[in-house]
Amino acid sequence: MCRDFATTPLRPEVVDRLAEAALGAPAAGNTHGLHLVALVGDQTARYWDVTLPAPARERFRWPGLLRAPLLLVPYVSPQAYLQRYSEPDKSASGLGRAAEDWAVPYWFVDGGAAVMATLLAAEVEGLGALFFGQFDHERAVAGELGVPAGMRALGTVAVGHAAEEHGASESRSARRGRPDPDRHLHLGGW
Repeated sequence: MCRDFATTPLRPEVVDRLAEAALGAPAAGNTHGLHLVALVGDQTARYWDVTLPAPARERFRWPGLLRAPLLLVPYVSPQAYLQRYSEPDKSASGLGRAAEDWAVPYWFVDGGAAVMATLLAAEVEGLGALFFGQFDHERAVAGELGVPAGMRALGTVAVGHAAEEHGASESRSARRGRPDPDRHLHLGGW
């Protein structure tokens, strides 16, 4: 994950390919419940003004993150899944009545697949990327971006060319490393 971006803009066709990767990710029932808000170049200031107002920026640990030329905000629609699973070919599942009926809310699963597809597409493009949460800013960001009610943000994906000197991001999370397959892979059962 890259937290230090160069100011180099992204070509529009690169942004298009990243969006195509996200929108081409698997979706339960081929539900079209994913929407993307792309903030490109100067448009990213709208996001940062809401989530990280100017006084807080002075103390922000990752100032190079604010230079990312693309912020892609994936939104999912639980209602789209309810509608899709109310259709004749899916109605027997019983999942078209209420979001609470879903033991696993697939709008989040599918959205996660879309985020991963975006991150992988950024890697293919030779770009740096970072997925981060909105936490207590979800409503404020949605309001600023004009997102319709009922949509849920998954977080935000920052994309751009990595700063030349960015090196490894030294976050506490990054120092935790990857899981050990000997402990986390259970072949043939637990």
